[in-house]
Amino acid sequence: MNRIAATFARLKAAGEKAMIPFITAGDPHPNLTVDLMHGLVDGGADIIELGIPFSDPMADGPVIQRASERALVHKVGLRDVLAMVKTFRQSNQTTPVVLMGYLNPVHVIGYPQFARLAADAGVDGVLTVDCPPEEAVELSAALEAVNLDPVFLIAPTTPEARVREIARLARGYVYYVSLKGVTGAGNLDIGDVARKIAALRQFIEVPIGVGFGIRDAETTRAIAGTADAVVVGSRLVQEIESATPETAREQLTRLVATLKAATR
Repeated sequence: MNRIAATFARLKAAGEKAMIPFITAGDPHPNLTVDLMHGLVDGGADIIELGIPFSDPMADGPVIQRASERALVHKVGLRDVLAMVKTFRQSNQTTPVVLMGYLNPVHVIGYPQFARLAADAGVDGVLTVDCPPEEAVELSAALEAVNLDPVFLIAPTTPEARVREIARLARGYVYYVSLKGVTGAGNLDIGDVARKIAALRQFIEVPIGVGFGIRDAETTRAIAGTADAVVVGSRLVQEIESATPETAREQLTRLVATLKAATR
């Protein structure tokens, strides 16, 4: 059992849902990322989604776009992100880390080599936003060959045939996008999310996480009532954006703690 599966099993036994915070690697500075990851764990993060900076993050709203821009100023690339995970693993061997990003940097390295490098660094799963299941067979096979979980997005508009294909390929968990639009958008309809999750469970056996538009403990609690995990990204990145380098870790820890409490 890998770290992601073990985490969900532990939480299920405890009657909890997973809190999955997202930050962008290298934001606001590459020297701070590992420390911020530890701060997320201190706040109660069950799984960390670590964003790979990219020049054209099409699924991300302005908040996470700015985070990528700040990281790219320091020329943070995929190999740098892997080095950060490797450093994190020197003192944390238990918290799963899922890389979240876009296909181009992975494609440039090559799927088998990327998978080996990611596994060696201590990564547990990979979510490539712009790689649909129809095109993901080769990448998924490379990841599974080294016991990494391919994680997929499902949107409100995803047709049943594609849901079935995602259900066949997905490992670890799937990430349900709670609304139409980019990260950080508003107008989250809790009832609609609950109905969609119930429909997805007809096909999907792995845990279902929900993200996009979740910003506070109240919304986290509502989503945790129907999903297996709650993903929060833009709100945390805003916290980094408003903090100083000296206060960022403490502010993240405090915010994640309030969110995690809402999943219990």
